[in-house]
Amino acid sequence: MTDFNYPDTFDAIVVGGGHAGCEAALAAARLGARTLLLTQDLDTIAQMSCNPSIGGVGKGQLVREIDALGGEMGRTADLAMLSSHLLNTSKGAAVRSPRAQCDKKLYQAAMKRALEREPNLCLVQDEAAAVLEKGGRAAGVLTARGTRYRSKTVILTAGTFLRGVIHVGLRSFPGGRYNHPPSDLLSKSLAGLGFRLGRLKTGTPMRLHSRGIDFSKCERQEPDSPPEPFSHFTGKIGNPQLPCWITRTGPKTAAIINAALHRSPLYSGKIKSTGPRYCPSIEDKVVKFPHHGAHHLFLEPEGFGTEEYYVNGLSTSLPEEVQREIVRSVAGLEKAEIMRAAYAIEYDYSDPAQLDYTLETRLLPGLYLAGQVNGTTGYEEAAGQGLVAGINAARAAAGKEPVIIRRDEGYLGVMIDDLVSKGVDEPYRIFTSRAEFRLLLRADNADLRLAPRGFELGLLPAGLKANFDAYKAAVEALLDGGKPARPPRGPWTLEKAQKTAAIEKIYAMYVQRNKKQAEKMKKFEGLRIPAEFSYAAAGALPNEARHKLEAHRPLTLAQAGRIPGVTPADVQLLWVLLEKRRRNGGSRE
Repeated sequence: MTDFNYPDTFDAIVVGGGHAGCEAALAAARLGARTLLLTQDLDTIAQMSCNPSIGGVGKGQLVREIDALGGEMGRTADLAMLSSHLLNTSKGAAVRSPRAQCDKKLYQAAMKRALEREPNLCLVQDEAAAVLEKGGRAAGVLTARGTRYRSKTVILTAGTFLRGVIHVGLRSFPGGRYNHPPSDLLSKSLAGLGFRLGRLKTGTPMRLHSRGIDFSKCERQEPDSPPEPFSHFTGKIGNPQLPCWITRTGPKTAAIINAALHRSPLYSGKIKSTGPRYCPSIEDKVVKFPHHGAHHLFLEPEGFGTEEYYVNGLSTSLPEEVQREIVRSVAGLEKAEIMRAAYAIEYDYSDPAQLDYTLETRLLPGLYLAGQVNGTTGYEEAAGQGLVAGINAARAAAGKEPVIIRRDEGYLGVMIDDLVSKGVDEPYRIFTSRAEFRLLLRADNADLRLAPRGFELGLLPAGLKANFDAYKAAVEALLDGGKPARPPRGPWTLEKAQKTAAIEKIYAMYVQRNKKQAEKMKKFEGLRIPAEFSYAAAGALPNEARHKLEAHRPLTLAQAGRIPGVTPADVQLLWVLLEKRRRNGGSRE
């Protein structure tokens, strides 16, 4: 069969319609790039395949940053919000994180609508089979239908679809998620291009019908009132808010699981890849924490128009009949009906150490990777990467300088630097504890940190710039003990300025210390290590440092210092070697 060559050339092609793909496509198109979004199924765009929630510890900060830069996730979550909570309210503002359950169908529809209404964006339902290369650069995509799409840049956001295999008990079958085929051809294409691929595992709990749940035996968890929006541009949440519910496993649950471990793909050896340590299966909880007599389960509604409940905390890959026993051993769930069984999924990912800070691959210029294909887990992590990749792909297509977010500027910078510097040996999840400058990176000041970038790039409406400037000036005036010359309007209010200024005052001494540390770090961030630098020839460096540096190939001195096993003394010595090399005209180490 003769391939069909699509007549138009795009500036950016985005492969995948998940959370990374949506943000990448919207960002690229809004920056003026002629963009194509390819996805296997247009009806599953922005699908919440696991928990229908947005935000959480560290994740909520990410969503606020995405929003401040002009991304879509925060606004969409506000439209679909059904139960909002601000986490860590008993702790300092630096670690307070917004989280909300969302109506998954409302979220999906709102995001699809945003994509369909974007004038620079084409949506096509087809499966990407291979990345096309020309002259040592990514040049487009070949689809499973045999269509060749040409493009200046390509962004892969394949999620868990690369050679995905689903496990329910000892049965396994191909799938990118339940009832959706995997993308085996694309995985082969990446391997053929020379990318280092590995395998990771994740999973999702079962869904229950509400009619079988005895809520009188569960603890009611009320939503915040009033609910706080994610987006800086949402006035107030219009949806009614619903409660969630808490119950617990017990000794009977543990006995059922222990008796069935030989039927678990995790403990029978069938699953060999690593899963997310911070979201363990119920099997792992029972086996690794036997001293815990009970484990919390959170019953969370999946939408306003459905009776399905998500069982947060009960991820498992045990057989379906064992899942039924487990569920019915829990207080309040004795008569519960499973609507969708839990399952685990294994999939390919590309080692993120092969990326630059822009999320462009070093191996094939013009090709960008974002989301779970980089070894991360979570909608928010995926969306953040998609936004950064979309921005940089559009700017590269237009011949403009890339955008890099530093660790002291946002959790986006922390996440990307962690991935590029260290790679992953388990699914990566953002936490406030990963940020050394977390006092600077609060949810309340995400707009002050990143909205100027959003306006500069053109992702935020220019008409709001004057209002934002007035808000920023109001915060500064309040910090100096004065009164704002002009009260801010629109999405930024004087009340909000007063809250942010009050938090800044509490942390003032520590914030200044963080800022000084960040300034010192900028020096090493700007000192790039030549790609051809030979660590093997740098005999002055200790053996361990040379091996670590050679394996990771850091781009800058600052990145070198964040590699496990590389000491500050090693970095200082590396700096001396680089300076010597520079003075010698780059001819020797």
